[in-house]
Amino acid sequence: MTHSMPFADKLPHYVRLMRIDKPIGTLLLLWPTLWALWLAAGGWPPLHILVIFVLGTFLMRSAGCVINDYADRDFDGHVERTKHRPLATKSVSPREALLLAAGLSLLAFVLILPLEPLVIWLSVPALFLAASYPFTKRFFAIPQAYLGIAFGFGIPMGFAAVMGEVPGVAWLMLLANVFWAVAYDTEYAMVDRPDDLKIGIKTSAITFGRFDVAAVMLCYAAALGLLAVVGAQTGAGAAYYLGLAAAAGIAAYHYTLIRARDRADCFKAFRHNNWLGAVIFAGVFVDQLLRAG
Repeated sequence: MTHSMPFADKLPHYVRLMRIDKPIGTLLLLWPTLWALWLAAGGWPPLHILVIFVLGTFLMRSAGCVINDYADRDFDGHVERTKHRPLATKSVSPREALLLAAGLSLLAFVLILPLEPLVIWLSVPALFLAASYPFTKRFFAIPQAYLGIAFGFGIPMGFAAVMGEVPGVAWLMLLANVFWAVAYDTEYAMVDRPDDLKIGIKTSAITFGRFDVAAVMLCYAAALGLLAVVGAQTGAGAAYYLGLAAAAGIAAYHYTLIRARDRADCFKAFRHNNWLGAVIFAGVFVDQLLRAG
């Protein structure tokens, strides 16, 4: 059934498999990468590096989504939110999904070939993390932390591309990103909790149990606290900290959304994290601009 369909008819299914219609994941990957590029370069990074990282982020997030759906293909049909995904409905075969993920990863790898050798070396663990994350939901109590490392690997790669090395501050930023990812992805997992409990996969929302809201807020606090340390270590000015203060305000707004654990509001909070990443970037951007001036 899946093989007889012409490619033109398949395309919309591939687009949905790569979640091109849902850019939030790409944005959550992109913001930390942009923070890193701007901090590493002390302002605008070289244009070719910026273009490579923006395209690479899109490709790797798309590949990650395909692998995720491949890993969850036997579960997704049982979850309200995911039962219409292309692999769950069998409009794309598992083999096609693997080929698509491999093709996207290969394109991303070709993109970074002109960059520093260190970037190419760092792409190896980055690919491993992206490909293995979906399977951690079977046995990790908090797979969201693993996701944070996978989603934040653009940070050390960004520093390596601009500076040819990965300073300590890059790893601090990666740790901040892990806490941020646990916060936003727990909000996301709170939406699916009834289904996840039924099918027996592990998520932070289940692990934290009735402390889920407190855990999300503590993770936001840890992420912003670590980014404040990054600011102190890089000699950031007031604009940088204003960005963090705005992010703290957004996190407080998320508390009002998630405290009743309403599924629609938890999902709204998750998606709203795009703005949290954006205001942190705005702080970094303006701060570097003022310092250059």
